[in-house]
Amino acid sequence: MNKITYGLILGGFLGIFDGLTAWFTPEVRPMLMQIVIGSTIKGLIVGLIIGIFAHKVHSLASGAIFGLAIGLLFAFFVAFLQHAHYAAIMIPGGLVGLIVGYATQKYHTSGVTTATRS
Repeated sequence: MNKITYGLILGGFLGIFDGLTAWFTPEVRPMLMQIVIGSTIKGLIVGLIIGIFAHKVHSLASGAIFGLAIGLLFAFFVAFLQHAHYAAIMIPGGLVGLIVGYATQKYHTSGVTTATRS
């Protein structure tokens, strides 16, 4: 599995938990399923972008900062569309980006090849 696929899977998985944090805001609990689905899609997109960055740039600090920035940017777009709950949306979104950015830089693909004897 390469860094792009790893970022995509990790972003989608963490996006589920990002959406589940909406449970702590009582007035949006009736829409929890839609929020979780939207956060998962947002996590997939963010994970894909971060995975592409991690594939091209090999710096742990740059990957973590880029992940945080992309996570916050996408979370800001969602919060802006809602015109409410900026902190409740942006903090988990930024954390997802930071974790995915860090993890994709730490992830090493195995470059092991098998030698065949004739």
